Amino acid sequence: MKLHFVKCKRMLATLCAIPLLLMTASLQPPVKPPARPNIIYIMADDLGYSDIGCYGGEVQTPNLDKLAAGGLKLRSFYNNARCCPTRASLLTGQYPHAVGVGHMVSLANAKYEAGPYQGFLDPSKATIAEALQKAGYATYMSGKWHVGERREHWPRKRGFDRYFGLISGASSFYEVTPAEKDKRFYALDDDIYTIPQEGYYATDAFTDQAIGFLKEHAANRKKDPFFLYLAYTAPHFPLHALEPDIAKYEKLYAAGWDSIRNLRYQGMKKVGYIDARYPLSARTKGIPNWKDQGDKEQWVRRMAVYAAMTDRMDQNIGRLVAALKASGQYENTLIVFLSDNGGCAETVNTQNRHDPSKKIGEKGSYSALEEAWANVTNTPFRMYKHYMHEGGINTPFIVHWPAGIKPRKGFSDGVGHVMDLMPTALELAGAPDASLPGQSLSYLWGKAPLPDRTYCWEHEGNKAIRKGSWKLVRDHDDAGWELYDMQTDPVELNNLAASQPDRARSMLNEYLAWEKKVGVKPFTGKAYGSK
Repeated sequence: MKLHFVKCKRMLATLCAIPLLLMTASLQPPVKPPARPNIIYIMADDLGYSDIGCYGGEVQTPNLDKLAAGGLKLRSFYNNARCCPTRASLLTGQYPHAVGVGHMVSLANAKYEAGPYQGFLDPSKATIAEALQKAGYATYMSGKWHVGERREHWPRKRGFDRYFGLISGASSFYEVTPAEKDKRFYALDDDIYTIPQEGYYATDAFTDQAIGFLKEHAANRKKDPFFLYLAYTAPHFPLHALEPDIAKYEKLYAAGWDSIRNLRYQGMKKVGYIDARYPLSARTKGIPNWKDQGDKEQWVRRMAVYAAMTDRMDQNIGRLVAALKASGQYENTLIVFLSDNGGCAETVNTQNRHDPSKKIGEKGSYSALEEAWANVTNTPFRMYKHYMHEGGINTPFIVHWPAGIKPRKGFSDGVGHVMDLMPTALELAGAPDASLPGQSLSYLWGKAPLPDRTYCWEHEGNKAIRKGSWKLVRDHDDAGWELYDMQTDPVELNNLAASQPDRARSMLNEYLAWEKKVGVKPFTGKAYGSK
C-alpha cells in the first residue's frame, strides 16, 4: 500500500511539472543566429566562365567544386569586363567611374586629371576595408591590388591592417623582370618587397601570406571577426605554371579547341547549367578549325599551362580552407569566389619580356592564351574580357557559409554584380549602408523573392544596361545597339532591337542618364587616366 502511494505521488508530481516545463520552454530565447561571420572574397584573374569543374569545365578544381556543392552558385553574376574597374567596384561598392577608375590604373609618376578616369580609388569614397574596420573587423589582403600605384593609395592607406602582394598589374609569376622593374612591384604592408630569386611562385606566395595573416589573427585578435580579400593573378598572362601541374593536361588539350569546347558544353549539361535556352554559340569568326591550325604543339602547351595555373589556384584555395578548419574558423566564414572578367583574347607584346629559348610556362617565357582558346574558356557565350556581352562580364560565382547558408543543388537564377559585395559584407557585419548603389546578396540564401535588378556598364566605349531580364548592349566598334531577352536567350543570339524599338529606346534613355551621372566620357581609342 505504501509502495502504491509513493508511485502515485511521483506520477502526480510529474503531471504537475509538465505545464511548468512547457511554460519554461516557451520562455527560452530563440536559437541565436550565427555570430557575425568572417568574410573571405577570393578573386581569380581573367578566368573564363566555364573554366572550373562545377561550371562544366575539364580543369581539376575539386576544392572549388566542394565549396559550390556546400553552398550556392549563380548563373548570372556580373563584373566590369576588366581588372581595374571590377576591383574598384568590389572595394567600394560603387560603379567604377564614380570612384575614379572608369578605365585603368594610372602609373605612379604620371600626371592625371582628377575625376572618373584618374586611375586610382577616390579617397573620399570609403572602401570595404575601411567600413569593416569601423565595424570591428580585422582586415587583410593578399594578392593583386591594381587600383592605385602611388604609395598614398596603397592598401594599408585604404583600410587594410596587413597587405602582401602585387601593387601593379600583369607580371611574371616567378620574378620581377628587368624589363618590368620600373612598372611592376610588390609590397609587404607599406614597404617594397623583393621577391626571392629562386623558388617563388605568385599563387603559392599569396596563399602563404593569407594563411599567415589568419594565423596571426587567431593569436592576437581571435575574438574579432576578420575580412580577407585574396586576389590571385591566376590565370592571367603571362602563362606561367609548374611542370607537375602542366603534365596533367598536355595530352588532354591535344584534342584541340573545337573538341574541348564541345566537351565543356556537354560538361555544362551534366552539371545542370545547360538547358534549351543555352545553345552553343558559333566559334568566333577568324578562329580556324583545329585540324587546319599549324604549330599545334605550341597551342596545346598554351592551354595546358593555363589549365595548370587554374589547377594550382584551386590547390591553394584548398590549403586556405584546411587552415580555416584547423583553426576552428571554417563553419562561420563566408567564402565568395568570382573572376574579375571573362576569358582574355588579348595577344601580348612580348618584346624584351620573352626568352625564345624558354618553353611557355617556364621562367623567362611570356605568352598569352589568345583568342582561339579564350573562345573555349567562355563557353557557351560570345565575346571576351573588355566587351559587355556575357563572355566579357559574366563570371562564375560561388558562395559558401556553413553556419548561414544551406547547400543548394543546381544554379540560382538570381542576378548579382560585383558592387553588391560591399553591401553584402556590411549587412553581415551589422553595419549596412543604404547609400550604396548595390544591394546585399543575402536575398539569394534568404526567403525574400529574387528582385529585378538594373545594372549599367561602360569600358572603352563598350556599353550595356541590364534591366530585369532585358539587356541592351553595344560594342565600341559597332554601329548598332542590340537587345536581348536574357530569360529566353542568355547566349545573346537573337537581337530584338528592331522588333522592340520602344523597349530599346526606353532602356537607352535610362542608360544615357546613368552615363551622365557617373561621368562617362566618349571613347577616343586612347587610354584614359594618364597624360
